[in-house]
Amino acid sequence: MKIYHKLVRDRIPEIILQAGKQPETRVLNDEEYSKLLREKLTEEVQEYLTSGDIEELADILEVMLSLSKLHGVSWGEIETIAERKRAERGGFNEKIMLIRVREKGV
Repeated sequence: MKIYHKLVRDRIPEIILQAGKQPETRVLNDEEYSKLLREKLTEEVQEYLTSGDIEELADILEVMLSLSKLHGVSWGEIETIAERKRAERGGFNEKIMLIRVREKGV
């Protein structure tokens, strides 16, 4: 028997049952859910950094959507914030790496 203690997608218990196995689950309270969503985000980002697989970006997006709902913010509001920040500070399209910043006259 393998022990996980991690947040999984909603249909995973059903998929486990279909495979002839018996999942043990419970529903998290909001505090636990928030903590495990953050852990899941870290897990998915690490998986993307390791593999570079586009599927991992989809997993990251799914976690981000869940986090926005948890915070009571619509995805549209998140996009609006991103657009505002892009207008103020730019995006990452120009591939600029900052090397250093010197004081004027030094």
